[in-house]
Amino acid sequence: MTLNFETMSEQQILAIADPIMDNLMEASTQRDHARHVRDFTGRLKAIVTPDYLECVCQQYQTEKGYFTTRTPIAVLRRPDSVAIIWKQHFTKAPGEFVAEMVLVHRDGRYWVDHVMVF
Repeated sequence: MTLNFETMSEQQILAIADPIMDNLMEASTQRDHARHVRDFTGRLKAIVTPDYLECVCQQYQTEKGYFTTRTPIAVLRRPDSVAIIWKQHFTKAPGEFVAEMVLVHRDGRYWVDHVMVF
């Protein structure tokens, strides 16, 4: 039986997505590649190499600082995936940013197929 994200509540989805995003952000703060990509699909792991992650972390930490508060804005459901959008703040950069993640469900697990903060 295939999981359908359209039948899940926002609370159910956030209960899955928030801990995954917490791990991603903590791992990028620590520049821990193995931990950062542990929930990535194969497609995304191929993109986020150790060198790529190091470059991204260097840039955002220099320009914006570190991640602070994150507040959910929207949960966009599709039958086979869900996009979660949060309002994100940083320690150095003023203003509000967007954190976004797309989750899929395969082989009995939730996987991150896209993620970014802008």
